[in-house]
Amino acid sequence: MWILIRDAITYASMLILLSTGLTLTYITTKVPNFAHGEIAVIGLFVAFTFLKIFGLNPYLAMPVAFVLGALAALVLYKLILRPLMKRGATLDHLMIATLGYDILIFAMLNIYADFLTETYKVKTRGFMPFRAYDFTFLGQPGVFIVSVAAVVILMVSLHLLLTKTRFGIAMRATIENPHLASVCGVNVELVYTVSWILAGGLASMAGVLLPFYFRGSPCLGFYLIVPVFTASIVGGFYSIYGAMLGGAIAGLSEYLMTYAVASAVGSWFLSYRIAIPLIMLALTLLLAPEGLTGVNWRKVLRTLKLRLSGLWAQLGTLGVRR
Repeated sequence: MWILIRDAITYASMLILLSTGLTLTYITTKVPNFAHGEIAVIGLFVAFTFLKIFGLNPYLAMPVAFVLGALAALVLYKLILRPLMKRGATLDHLMIATLGYDILIFAMLNIYADFLTETYKVKTRGFMPFRAYDFTFLGQPGVFIVSVAAVVILMVSLHLLLTKTRFGIAMRATIENPHLASVCGVNVELVYTVSWILAGGLASMAGVLLPFYFRGSPCLGFYLIVPVFTASIVGGFYSIYGAMLGGAIAGLSEYLMTYAVASAVGSWFLSYRIAIPLIMLALTLLLAPEGLTGVNWRKVLRTLKLRLSGLWAQLGTLGVRR
C-alpha cells in the first residue's frame, strides 16, 4: 500500500511542477500554452543524454534542463506570441500558435532522437524508466525524495518571491491590472518575460523526473497536456497556489483511482487512464469553472447549512424526528 501511495505522491509532485508553470503564464499573459508538455519532454531528453551518452547521473541534468526549457519558452513568447499580440491577435490565434510551436518542438525532439539512435545505437522511443539507475535514501527511491523536495522548494520560493520581493509585488500588480501597473511604473513586459522563463524552466526540470516514472518518448508531451491542464483548472487557473492544490488533487486522484478501477475490472483499464483527468476536467468546468480556489466556500457552506436546516425542519414536521 505504501508503494502505491508513494508513487501517487511522486506523480502528483510532477504535476504540481508542471501545472504551476502553466498557470503562471496564463495569469500573466492570459495565454493557455499547449506546448507546455513538449517543453517538459526537452528535460526528459536532457536527462536521457546525461545518462545514456555521458554516463552521468540524470539528476545532474536539472540545471541544463532548466536553461533549455526557459529558452524554449522565451522563444515562444518573444518571437511568436508577442509579435502576434502586437498585431491584435485573438486568444484563438495565440492558442493555435502554441499548438504550432508544440508540433515544432515535437519534430525537433524526433530529429534529435533519430540522431541519438543512429549515432549511439540507443533506444530513444519507448525506453524503460530509469528506476534501475535511481538512488535510494532510507529505503525510498530518489525520484520520490527529489520530486517532493522540489515541490517544497518551489512552494516556499514562490511564496517568498510574491510576498517579500519588489519584483513579486510588481508581478502581483501586473496580474491584477497590467494597465494600472504600467502607469505606476511597473515594467509589465519584464514581468511577462520572467513568467515565461520560469514556466519553461519548471516544466523542463519536471521533465528530468519523467523518465524515472514513464516510458520515455518524444510524444510523451501529448499525453501530459491533459492532466496538466486538468490540474491547473481544478485548482484554479487564476491562482498559483491553486495550481499546486490542483496538481496534488489531480495527480493523487488519477493514480489511485486508476489502480482502484483496474483492480476491480481488470488491467485493461490501465489503457484508459487518461479518462480520469478528462472526467475531472469536465466536472470542474461544469460545477466550478473557476476552480477550487475560485469558489466562495463560505457562501457554499452557508447555503448547505441552510438547506440542511430546512430539511431537518421538514423531517420534524413529518414526525420523523423525535
